[in-house]
Amino acid sequence: MSPASFATLATTLLLASACQAGILHAAPDNYLIQVKQMSPGDTLELMPGEYRNGLPIHGINGRPGQRITIAGPASGPRPVFMARSGANTVSIVDSSYITIRNLELDGLNLAGDAVKAEGHAHWAHHITLENLLIRNHGGDQQTVGISTKCPAWNWVIRNNVIVGAGTGIYLGNSDGSAPFVAGLIEYNLIVDTLGYNLQIKHQQARPALAGMPGRPSATIVRHNVFSKQHGAATEAMARPNVLLGHGPLKGAGADDSYQVYGNFFYDNPSEALFQGEGNIELHHNVFWNRHGDAIHIQPHNDVPKRITLVHNTVLATGTGIRVLNPEGAAHYPQIASANAVFAATPISGIDGEGNITAPLAKANDYLMHPLDSLGTFDPRPQPGRLALPQSAQAALPPGPHANLDFDGRPLNLPIAGAYNGEAGAPVWLPRLERKRP
Repeated sequence: MSPASFATLATTLLLASACQAGILHAAPDNYLIQVKQMSPGDTLELMPGEYRNGLPIHGINGRPGQRITIAGPASGPRPVFMARSGANTVSIVDSSYITIRNLELDGLNLAGDAVKAEGHAHWAHHITLENLLIRNHGGDQQTVGISTKCPAWNWVIRNNVIVGAGTGIYLGNSDGSAPFVAGLIEYNLIVDTLGYNLQIKHQQARPALAGMPGRPSATIVRHNVFSKQHGAATEAMARPNVLLGHGPLKGAGADDSYQVYGNFFYDNPSEALFQGEGNIELHHNVFWNRHGDAIHIQPHNDVPKRITLVHNTVLATGTGIRVLNPEGAAHYPQIASANAVFAATPISGIDGEGNITAPLAKANDYLMHPLDSLGTFDPRPQPGRLALPQSAQAALPPGPHANLDFDGRPLNLPIAGAYNGEAGAPVWLPRLERKRP
């Protein structure tokens, strides 16, 4: 081989080696060693099998553009992480720019959360949890699928399935000391929890941590499926499917908001489907509670403030939309408009003008198949039945997705409810499956 050819071959091999330098491989017997050795930009590919020693993500930090990824195969058998009594399976402490995907977390109905960002004095930011299957974490209502107990920001919780947990996702601490900020929670399926499918706790004054958003930001909850059809706790332990707490009362975070859209809320035998306070934009969602109330806007640890309830389709045997707000309404704009609400009491506690309302038994006069079982349940409007006069056109909240309906189609105003009113096949009929992008 000539010197020139040798040099070319050496360069080719060097470049190939460099391209593969960030890909690591591990099995149940050596993965913990590999995790500790990861550097920014690395990907650890886990072989299928049973992993019995947890996944500690402690002091592991990627960088912007150089995330650290721990993943199972995109298809086929997954790595299965088995719970250990009294321990959290995926434990995150002082770590950032981490992606964890394509794993199965089996709780074995033992005490211990599936994924937990731990330690009040610590932090975890820019964490992505994607395409996880979390099951058998339902031994106690305090056992959680995904939990944060430290300041956490810029998390993405996407495309996960959580079945039968004590609580599906619990973000923040009960005393408000662990803020969850600027998160994105999308395309998850969370069903049959004892307590909340999702709770984001209220916040005390926000700590001054490097990198934590200080300017107004939004936590987005979109295109999820939340159901408590089976196994929900009752009486004193009853919880809504989703509860969103307020932001800091003053200072950084006081103007933060929740943007909640494109979600399907289904069934709760003992509480409302949704409860919230603080600053909330709730639009283009479908609610169907065969056992009681749908939407409660009410004080919890503070009061509802800026509230925008527009373009939701609501079916409930109890109250469709209830706003209980003795203080906030006098000081903050609160709007309920262009909703289609079919319930024993459609709207209570807020001006119901600009909505289309009727008793639940009349829903068939307005919607396609609103009282069918899931599978043929179809809450889209019958042609022309939810049209609104131009004067009743809803004031949409700001944001690039505010003019998209439940199926992601451009909105044809003026119309009430979550859909744009176009004829043709739906993009996705609401059911207990993950909603697809």
